[in-house]
Amino acid sequence: MTSKLLLATAFSVLAAAQGVFEVATVKPNSTNDRRVMLQIQPGGRFQATGVTLKLLMQEAYDVRNFQFSGGPSWMDTDRWDILAKAEGTEDRIPIDKFRPMLRALIEDRFQIKVRRETKEMPIYALLVAKNGSKLKAANSGDPGPMIRMGRGTIDFKKADMKMLAQQLSSQVGRTVVNKTDLPGEFDFKLEYTPEPGQGGGPLGPPPPGDAPPAVDNNGPTIFTALQEQLGLRLDSQKGPVEVIVIERVEKPSEN
Repeated sequence: MTSKLLLATAFSVLAAAQGVFEVATVKPNSTNDRRVMLQIQPGGRFQATGVTLKLLMQEAYDVRNFQFSGGPSWMDTDRWDILAKAEGTEDRIPIDKFRPMLRALIEDRFQIKVRRETKEMPIYALLVAKNGSKLKAANSGDPGPMIRMGRGTIDFKKADMKMLAQQLSSQVGRTVVNKTDLPGEFDFKLEYTPEPGQGGGPLGPPPPGDAPPAVDNNGPTIFTALQEQLGLRLDSQKGPVEVIVIERVEKPSEN
C-alpha cells in the first residue's frame, strides 16, 4: 500500500512539473442558450462551458479564428464542456503555462495534427490613445482571468492587454498586436455597435432562424468605443501573421 501511495504521489508531482492536466473530462454540451465560458480557477483547475473546438484551439495555440486553414465544419458548430485539473497545483495556472497544457489536452482528446506557416498580412497595433488610458487595475484578490462575450459586448475580469488584443482580433477580422506597454491586469467592459458578421461572440453569428439581440445602431463602432471607453486605439499596419493548417482532427470518444 505504501509503495503504491508513494508511486501515485510521485506521478502527481511529475505531472505538475511537466505541466499537464492529470484529470480531465470532455463532453458534448447539451444546452441551447449559447452561453460560453472559459475560466482558469484556483487549485490548478480549468473549466470551459459551451465552447467550440475552434475556440479552444484559439486559446491553446494563441491565435484567432481567421488564422486557421482547413478542418471540418463541426469545429465551428459543435460545443463542448470541459473540466480539467492539474494535481499538485494550489494557485491558478499562469496563462503562459496554461496554453501548452490546454494544447496537450485537446491534441490528445481530439487527435489534432497541425502545421504552422507565416504570411505577411494586414494587422492592427493596439496603442494607448492620445489622451491616455482609462483602464482601472483589477483587484488582485478577485477571481480570474475571465472573459464574457456577447453581441456588441466584451466583459473582462483580470485581463491583461495581450488578452484584449486577442479578443479584438476575433472582432475586427485581423491580427491585433499589443503595443500599449501597459503592464498588469484590468477589469473593464467594452460596448459597441457590431458591423455585419461582427460581435457574435466566440461562437460567431447566431444560427439561421435565431434573431440576434437588438443593438443600438447609433452606438459607437468598436474602434470608437476603444478610444471613448478605454482610452485605446487601433492603428492599421502590416506584419507577419501565423497561420495554423489543420491536417487531422477527430471527435473525442465519450468520457
